[in-house]
Amino acid sequence: MPDETSLPLPDPGSLTRGRFTYFPVVPGRVEFALEVREAILRERPEVIAVELPLTLRAAWLRAAARLPEISVIFYPEGSGGEERAVYVTVEPGDPFTEAIRTGLETGAEIVFCDPDSGERPHLPDNYPDPYAVRHIGLAKYIEAYRIYPQERNPDIARHAAGVAWKLQGANPLARVMVVVSLNLLDPVLDAMEEPQAQPMARTRREGIELIHPHPESLGEILLDYPALQWRYENFRAARADLNLIDRRHAQLSVLRAAEKEYEAATGERVTHWQRRLLARYTRNLALSSRDLAAGIFDLTVAARGIVDDNYAWDVWEAAGRYPPQRTESELPVARISGEEVWLDTRRIRLRRRLPSTKRLLRPYGLRPRKKEKTPGEWASQLNGAGICSYPPEDLVIEDYGRFLKKKGKSIVSEERTSVEPFTTSILDGIDLRETIRKWYEGRIYVRQFQKVHGEVGSVVVIFDEDRDNRYPYNTTWLGENQNESDMAFYSTFPFDHLVGPGIGRAEYGGFLMTLPPRRMYDVWQDPDYEFAESKSERLLLAALDYSIQRFVVYVAARPPRSIFKTIASRLGRTIIYIPIGQLSPVALKKIRVVHVLDGYDKREIAKDYLW
Repeated sequence: MPDETSLPLPDPGSLTRGRFTYFPVVPGRVEFALEVREAILRERPEVIAVELPLTLRAAWLRAAARLPEISVIFYPEGSGGEERAVYVTVEPGDPFTEAIRTGLETGAEIVFCDPDSGERPHLPDNYPDPYAVRHIGLAKYIEAYRIYPQERNPDIARHAAGVAWKLQGANPLARVMVVVSLNLLDPVLDAMEEPQAQPMARTRREGIELIHPHPESLGEILLDYPALQWRYENFRAARADLNLIDRRHAQLSVLRAAEKEYEAATGERVTHWQRRLLARYTRNLALSSRDLAAGIFDLTVAARGIVDDNYAWDVWEAAGRYPPQRTESELPVARISGEEVWLDTRRIRLRRRLPSTKRLLRPYGLRPRKKEKTPGEWASQLNGAGICSYPPEDLVIEDYGRFLKKKGKSIVSEERTSVEPFTTSILDGIDLRETIRKWYEGRIYVRQFQKVHGEVGSVVVIFDEDRDNRYPYNTTWLGENQNESDMAFYSTFPFDHLVGPGIGRAEYGGFLMTLPPRRMYDVWQDPDYEFAESKSERLLLAALDYSIQRFVVYVAARPPRSIFKTIASRLGRTIIYIPIGQLSPVALKKIRVVHVLDGYDKREIAKDYLW
C-alpha cells in the first residue's frame, strides 16, 4: 500500500513500552482489521498476543485456517439448569482474527492471553464509529477515546491482571505486539506495571464445536455486514484501492446491486429522487445510532420506507451476500438467528408482493409457482392468433377507474364550494378549517357545495411520458361486456417476460379507459391524432374524442399543454387534472402490472401462473 494511504501507529511514547507494543482495536470492524494487518506487516513482531480465551485457541486457529469461509465457535456455558449456549463468530473483518491470520503468514508466535475465568466482566463498548479512522487517523481516534477513561471495578482489574500475567510470561527476548480491545487498554497498561499472579481460570473447556453457518444466516450474526466483509477479503488478497472497503462506497454498491435485482423482478425502477432520499434517510438513521455510516439494518429500513418491501428485501440480500460461504461443508451446517448470538436484536418484517427464486415468503402448505421444465418451453407455445386480458385484473383496474372518476368529481365540487359565516343555516356543514383559521373573529363558518352537472366519461393515467421509448407495445382492445371499458395503452413488450405458457407480463406506461364499450378504433393508427407530440397526448386526445360525458380525468406527473383546454372546450369537455403524486403509490403499483394472454384458452390455466 502506498505511504499516503497508510495510517500511522499511535505515539510510541504512550503505547510502546519496552518490548511490548500495544495495539488497541474495536472488535469486529474492518477499519481496525486493516490497521492491524498493516502494522504487523510493517513491524514484523516475533510474538503476537491477542485478547482471546486460551481455551478457544485450537478452535479459533482452525476457524482462521478456513477463511474466507466463516465459522462459528459453539460451546455451552454455565451448569445445571442455568446452562446456555455461546456462539462466537470468526469473521475476516475482525481485527483479532486478522492478527492471527497475518501473524501466521509472517511466522510469528500467536499467544492467546485472555483468561477464561467464567463470565467476562462488562466493559463499556460504546465506541465512536470506527469509520472515523479513515478521516482523522488511528492515533487521533485512540487519543480521543482515552481522554475520558472508562469506569473500573474489581472485576475489570482482575481480568486485566490475568491478561498481564500471560503477557509477562511471553518470550523475554522477543518483540511482542499486543492486540487488545480499546476499552481494556488502560487497565492492562496499569496491570503491567507490577508482577501478576496466575489467575484462577480454566485451562480447557469441554463441548467446544466448530459450526459452518448457512449463508442466509450471515446477515444476522456478523458485526459488519457480509458484503462489506467480502470486499475486505478481496482488498486483503489483492491489496487493491482503499475505497474498496470504504463504507460509503460499499453502501452505494449494495444499493446499486439491489436496484438491478429489483428491476429484474418487478420491472420497476428506483428513481433519482428516491436515491437522494435513500442517502439522506440512511445518514439520519446512522446518526440516530451515533454512527457515521449505515449498517445492514438501517439500509433495509430506509429501502422499505423510501421504495417498498420488495426493494428492501433485495437490499438485505445484496448486503448479506458473501460468495465464499457454501451451503454444504465438512463441518455441521446450521441456520443461526441473530437472537441466538446477540442479546439485543432489532426486527423488521418484509412482506414481498412478488415471489422470488432467492426466497419465497409464503405460508406453509401452499403450492409453489410452476416453472419451465426446459428453457424456452413457454415461448414455444406462443401462436400469435390473438390476445386477451386476464379477467381478475380487469376487475381491479375497472374499480380503480371508478375511484378516479369519483375523485375527479370531488375535485370539481371542492372548487365550487363557497364558505360564509353562519347566520340562519349550517348549509352543507361547518367548515372547521376556516372556523379555526378565523377563530379570532368569534364566528362559525359554514360551507355550501354547488351541484356539479355532468359525469366523468374517460380516464387517462400516465405513469411515464416515455420520452426514451421504453414502452414500445401500443395496443387497443375492446370491452367484452357492458361494464368493461374500452382500453388503449402503451407498455413494455409483454412476451419478453413470460410467466407462463403463452402468458406475458408487462408494465403500463399509460392507459385510457372509456365507457360504454365496443366503440373505440385503433387509437395508435388513427390519423386524427397525428399532431400529438407524445403517447400520453394521443391518449388524451382519444379520451376527449370518445367521452360521451362532460368530464375527462387526466392523471399524470405534469398537466397537459394549454392547447388541450382549447380542444376540450370546442368539444364541450372539461379536463380534470390530478397530479399522480396525490395518489397512493401502493395502489398505483397494483394496477401498473398487466398480463397479456396469447389466446382465450390461456385464461383457464392463468391462475396457476399469475400472482
